[in-house]
Amino acid sequence: MWDPAKYLAFTDHRSRPFFDLVARISADAPRRVVDLGCGPGNLTETLAKRWPDAALEASDSSPEMVAAARERGIDASVLDVREWQPAPNTDVVVSNAVLQWVPGHDELLARWVKQLPHGAWLAFQVPGNFDAPSHLRTRELAGSDAWHDRLASLVLREDDAVLDPGGYAAILSDAGCEVDAWETTYLQRLTGEDPVLEWVTGTALRPIRNVLPDDEWQRFRAELAPLLRADYPRRADGTTWFPFRRVFVVARTP
Repeated sequence: MWDPAKYLAFTDHRSRPFFDLVARISADAPRRVVDLGCGPGNLTETLAKRWPDAALEASDSSPEMVAAARERGIDASVLDVREWQPAPNTDVVVSNAVLQWVPGHDELLARWVKQLPHGAWLAFQVPGNFDAPSHLRTRELAGSDAWHDRLASLVLREDDAVLDPGGYAAILSDAGCEVDAWETTYLQRLTGEDPVLEWVTGTALRPIRNVLPDDEWQRFRAELAPLLRADYPRRADGTTWFPFRRVFVVARTP
């Protein structure tokens, strides 16, 4: 279950990669703009403002996120991204921090390229921090004796969850696309008590939260917190620096 409020707690930090991605889309007057994985809709709203004459299509696999988007007036629907089929007039597709949850999404990208019309834009970004301490410590704790039986199977093999920019560029260029691929490591300045724990609670820890009862969930967080504090120490001014690598791709179909 996704928690829109928890996700939006770091809205400024989570929004910047979206805007860096969309800025590289050079579509002037798209007929249909699609947001796959719209979340609570706060960023989908900006797509409507940029292309006000386009039909706006938004979806997310989380009913909670879709409900939050609808509260903003966005006609979002619940949909598994693997089941999405582009309408014939789809000129822009945006997927922000979604495909890392989809094993085999390289095949999905190649399929979309074949289905999209000539000259359509396909833009996505995925986190590339699966070897960062925030994820390593989570996997280590989930695989420990105390938690292994319940959690080890939930922690996916994250080392191949996403490709590097070259990997995505190869797939999409082989499909005939013009490709712009890059990566950026953001140095996020976080504040508050255990800010890195709060950050991953809204994303990476979601599968764990879904299977643990409240008391065990609080215990898991309590055990993870000091591990993250050691890797991400709090500075004298009360802030915590959190490096976060992301991989970006903007492709235009042949």
